[in-house]
Amino acid sequence: MSSTPIQTERLTLVPQAIEDVRAQVDRMDADQRAHLSSEWLARLDAGTADLWTLGFAMVDRATDAVIGTCGFKGPPGADGIVEIAYGVAQNHEGKGYATEAARALLAYAFGVDQVRVVRAHTFSEANASTRVLAKCGFQPVGEAIDPEDGLVWRWERQRG
Repeated sequence: MSSTPIQTERLTLVPQAIEDVRAQVDRMDADQRAHLSSEWLARLDAGTADLWTLGFAMVDRATDAVIGTCGFKGPPGADGIVEIAYGVAQNHEGKGYATEAARALLAYAFGVDQVRVVRAHTFSEANASTRVLAKCGFQPVGEAIDPEDGLVWRWERQRG
């Protein structure tokens, strides 16, 4: 995986360094940490994290401000599935940044031959994330139990 920043219309997705991600996790409160995957944290703690784990800082190209983070919950599995995640700072929500980042993550993932499906999970109710995923061509495929979030809706987008 390349560590080159990804440019979109309004964002630069800057690959994060392991030290920066560890510092972000250290600043989180208990509730925020509860939403992190234990597998993801184990890769981070073991020092085996790569771009599939570390993700990107979402930088507004107009202001050079970091407005959120996005990335993958880990490398593609043997089944060719990779999961995306994204979050935008509250004062930047509702401006289309999450949709722009999700589209960039899709393009990035499908640029890797091994990836055949990109997956995402949302809380089990209509919300901003469900709208982002629908705009990006994801389809709801059912429900799942997430170890950190409980019952969630599963969304997927197939290659092609």
